[in-house]
Amino acid sequence: MIRAIIGTAGHVDHGKTCLIQALTGVDADRLPEEKARGLTIELGFAPLVFPDGLQAGIVDVPGHERYIRHMLCGAAGMDIALLAVAADEGIMPQTAEHLDILGLLGVREGLLVLTKADLVDAAGLDQAAQELRRQVRGTFLEGKPLLTVSARTGQGIPELREALRRTLLALPAREARGPFRLPMDRVFTLEGFGTVVTGTLLEGTIRRDDPVEISPTGPRGRVRGLQVFGREVEAAFAGQRVAVNLSGVKREELRRGNTLIPPGSLTPSLLLDVRLELLAGFRDTLRSGTRVRLHHGAAACLARAALLEGERLSGGQGCYAQLRLEEPLAARAGDRFVLRLLSPARTLGGGVILDPAPRRHRRGDPAVLEALAVRESGSPDRRLLQAMEEAGGEMDLRGLESSLRLPEEVLAPALAALLERGEVLELAPGRYLPRSVRDRLQDRCREVLAAYHRANPLQAGIREAELRQRTGGSAALLEHLAGEGALRRTGDRCALPDFCVRLTRRQEEIRRTILGLCAGMGRHTPAPAALAAKFPLRDREDFRRVLESLLSEGALVLLAPEVLCPAGDLAAYRQAAAGWFADHETLTLARFRDLLGTSRDYALLVLEYFDRQGMTRREGDLRRPGPVPLGGEP
Repeated sequence: MIRAIIGTAGHVDHGKTCLIQALTGVDADRLPEEKARGLTIELGFAPLVFPDGLQAGIVDVPGHERYIRHMLCGAAGMDIALLAVAADEGIMPQTAEHLDILGLLGVREGLLVLTKADLVDAAGLDQAAQELRRQVRGTFLEGKPLLTVSARTGQGIPELREALRRTLLALPAREARGPFRLPMDRVFTLEGFGTVVTGTLLEGTIRRDDPVEISPTGPRGRVRGLQVFGREVEAAFAGQRVAVNLSGVKREELRRGNTLIPPGSLTPSLLLDVRLELLAGFRDTLRSGTRVRLHHGAAACLARAALLEGERLSGGQGCYAQLRLEEPLAARAGDRFVLRLLSPARTLGGGVILDPAPRRHRRGDPAVLEALAVRESGSPDRRLLQAMEEAGGEMDLRGLESSLRLPEEVLAPALAALLERGEVLELAPGRYLPRSVRDRLQDRCREVLAAYHRANPLQAGIREAELRQRTGGSAALLEHLAGEGALRRTGDRCALPDFCVRLTRRQEEIRRTILGLCAGMGRHTPAPAALAAKFPLRDREDFRRVLESLLSEGALVLLAPEVLCPAGDLAAYRQAAAGWFADHETLTLARFRDLLGTSRDYALLVLEYFDRQGMTRREGDLRRPGPVPLGGEP
């Protein structure tokens, strides 16, 4: 199925709305003011349906200079542009500006349409066609089909429909995978339904009952219903005009320019790194820091253009720049944008977003410029490595696909090349980390462990969860580092590979005494306070340190705050449970109590400890084996 948007462009009163009505039978001017004044003010929409079932949406944009923002809003989702020029007037100022805007937004397909052909003779039509061809030289419309039509008489309309059909069939498919994104170009309430928003779905697939977030303002809701050109659907796909009925979101929380996304899929930012290109016809100089109006999707906001490669830019020139916004914007790398001056209000240029959420840069920084060059035109493997290094942590293929907006068929060989060269490591199935980040995290782990050992010389190591929190590393990374001998793991503790606990002679005596008092005592093992009472007051501090050391190395285990269990006893309990599960699928508390020959309360403490360690899994009053082997280390 073809899912695409056709959009009009051209000067006011050059017949765009009449052309759409001739093609579709729909009058796209819906407002009373538009009817009264005879000009388009807001965006209009109509379905274009062909006899064979092929269908596309048409967006009618205003041609008046006063409504250029509305034109920009509609042009953002176009796949095909219909540049309409009245045969009796020719190219006019807004025609040229619309053509510039379409080029800046990356529209690559289109048709040239000479309208009002019934108002001029054959010689006039030929002259108008030659002039139009001359005006589009060097643009994406150079060499595109030119058709002569009259909406009043129907001349050329069948030929235009067929040309549109051929162009639609040649379009590449839009990306329907990944998170959906719908810039809102209309927001209203409908009696009996509530809040409704409309827009062109730029990417992804949106379905009924999907959770949604309104970016950048943040309210969340749910898709109550979907329509595509008035028809109820269960799902809408990239390239379609969609009306979304929202629940849980109030009309006053929304405005044109917001974007509908899955919750958390985009991060709004006040900074954008961009490749900026000024129009060749821009006759002024853009100075760094100039205040401009940014148009992105359906949004428009004020910003300052900080040029990163010089003080000023002239027409036809380009450079890397950072747009510093006055309100947050949610964007993706690869998005196109347009910039306009505030006074006089005219289009100066535009470009492509390279980084939608960068840090603030110093102008002229060589490292920044090099990184932006990679983002703009680097090979897939260089772009991939840079994105992973900037993320600073593990990523999976889906995250990389979303971050870089590169399809899996491009990413997969790039990732394979990086893995083969050893520049990226696969820490766990489908989880990848650059070697440079791994080396940095390893150094940080060593620093944290060394400091911990100095402060806690009698403990076997730092708890793994604390080490992850203090370094930003993952469990997979710590396992990888342990496998390479960069650290040692004992139970839930991590230590430097050459670290060992060194006790004084008195502390060694205390350690032997504690273990002797606890050995084989089972549920009668003394509580920590009772053990402390066995030692003189002068030994209490050493006792505390030695007890912590025994707990850290796993020689003693706390089943509860005041319930100690020697490692030998715990091993026997694990063996008893493992033996039971060898012949049974489930274990009850009563049966486990009998297996241990102990009290019910003590058996429950042991089972709860097994649950916490993942050796058993509770289901109501029963236990089943967990993912951690009962016969292995807890």
